[in-house]
Amino acid sequence: MSGDGLLDSLRPRSADLLRKILTNPDSGIARRHLALDRIEQVFRHDAQSLNETFEREAPVLACKALAGALQQAGIAATELDALFVCTCTGYLCPGVTSHLAEQAGLRPDAYLADLVGLGCGAAIPMLRAAHGYLAAHPGAKIATVAVEVCSAAFFADDDPGVLISLCLFGDGAAAAVWSGKGTEDHWRAGHFTTVHRPENRGKIRFVNSGGKLKNQLHRAVPELAAEAVAGLYDKRTAEPDQVLAHSGGRDVIEAIERRLPFHLTETREVLRDHGNMSSPSVMFALERRLNGSPDDRHLWLTAFGAGFAAHACELWR
Repeated sequence: MSGDGLLDSLRPRSADLLRKILTNPDSGIARRHLALDRIEQVFRHDAQSLNETFEREAPVLACKALAGALQQAGIAATELDALFVCTCTGYLCPGVTSHLAEQAGLRPDAYLADLVGLGCGAAIPMLRAAHGYLAAHPGAKIATVAVEVCSAAFFADDDPGVLISLCLFGDGAAAAVWSGKGTEDHWRAGHFTTVHRPENRGKIRFVNSGGKLKNQLHRAVPELAAEAVAGLYDKRTAEPDQVLAHSGGRDVIEAIERRLPFHLTETREVLRDHGNMSSPSVMFALERRLNGSPDDRHLWLTAFGAGFAAHACELWR
């Protein structure tokens, strides 16, 4: 932390805040994973170097996640008819899907769709887009991948919101394989709901600052997220066994728990072990729940972020 002049570049009060967040055992974060050999590298990166990190690391992370999902599903990459990828921490054209399709070995006629700019809530809109594709092509096999290299969106200044955001994030990717056909015991996804409030857009978003992505985070975000999630929960079609949410941070999780009749165990565990990975986080929570509670029949997922927007869907079997 003190190397490479990061703390020296901040006001003393800002440096103290950074130390407090990173060393506070009550932050809810015990560890995180970054797609870097050494964290000190990112302190020296200019805007071009940061995006080059994204270009290099995002396809690699996504490919590892997809390989694991394909293995669990028992199918080869060549059997996939479509690939959906969401991300917000960097930019590629053609998108991550092009690079991932090449690395994973998809057929050249596979449909590729990149969802960019939806922020931390992107995994559920991506599932909704995949759901629409399967409705039109029920015999298809598709994959969805949420991948974020948050270390490629590194930005530090004396803004408390920027510093808090800097301390929360980690890198990660989550993949799932879906089909329009299955047995009664297979999980089904549907009943998608969403809300967007552009009047609150400035409270949580990326802004361009000197070519770098600067995360703008207002102190009202926890309550804003909780209010939106509670409204979506009221639209559920059944009582879920558990709610699985995007792990936006300790304060966000606590605000949601005050509104919903659930303790977000898996969401808290993901924050503890990985930090806030942005869009993959809710899928990490889903994987933990599926592995730990085999008798579940109904789950309710929610994710939220830039926009301000919040999304939800239900899984049942």
